[in-house]
Order: sequence, then C-alpha cells, then structure tokens
Amino acid sequence: ARRLVEAGARYVALNWGGYLGFDSHTKNYPTMRAILPPFDAALAALIEDLYERGLDRDVLVVAWGEFGRTPKVNENGGRDHWPNVQSALVIGGGLKMGQVIGATDRMAGEAVERPVHVQEILATIYRHCGVDPEHTQLIDPTGRPRYLLDHRKPIAELI
Repeated sequence: ARRLVEAGARYVALNWGGYLGFDSHTKNYPTMRAILPPFDAALAALIEDLYERGLDRDVLVVAWGEFGRTPKVNENGGRDHWPNVQSALVIGGGLKMGQVIGATDRMAGEAVERPVHVQEILATIYRHCGVDPEHTQLIDPTGRPRYLLDHRKPIAELI
C-alpha cells in the first residue's frame, strides 16, 4: 500500500479477507487469535512506513468494517452482525490523532456517549480526498440532484 501511494495512487483499498476473515459467526475467539496479530503487525508496519517517509499528513488510513459484532457470543462460539455499534480506526491524513470519540455501554451493545454515524466517517474520508461532503451532489437516474450523504458533516473532533 505504501509503495502504491509513493507511486502516485490516490486511493488504495485493502481487504483483509480470505478463509480467516473477520466474519466470525463461529469460533470467534480462535479466529481472532489467528488473524489479529498479523493484521496488527501489518497495520503497524504501514503506519510506521508512512510516518518515516513523511506521508502521514497526506495519507489517511482507515481500518473499518461495514458493521459491528454482537456483544454476546452465539451458540456457535461466534459473533453475528450488529449494526448498533462498531469501531473505526482512523490514522493520519492531517487529522487530530490520539483520541477516542464516543463510548458504549459496558457490553459494547449500545452507544452511550457521542454516537458517530457511519456517514460522518464517510464525510471525513470524502473531505480528506478533496470532495466537499456538505455540498457535492450527483444526479440520480431520475434526473434529480442528490447529496452524496444524508449526514454530511465530517467528524468535528478530527478536523
């Protein structure tokens, strides 16, 4: 990913999937024990590389899934899809780092402090990429203008 950025790529997407992906409906704990250490090492190496090369202000790294996981383990030892709460790791891009925004209850089942809408994360990413999330519109198939997002404000704490 770092070499692609150095070569001029404006956007790089990585998918940590395959056989041992994060979709752990069964055997959650052994699966996470197997995939989290290499994921952590790869992410840390990328971040270190970006900082060492002075790319940290230009490159925004986002580690984020499309939803969270149930607070309780299911009968198969896994965790199912949970739209109520999820986490996103946002690093670099000239944003204000070193903070946790929001909080959940003790079971990580519901947001109890400063909920962040997923579209706020997208608005923050758009802003970093030079797209104005608050005003940019596209024309839909019926010819009507539509904003990119319903929640168009970037995460203020990061800006």
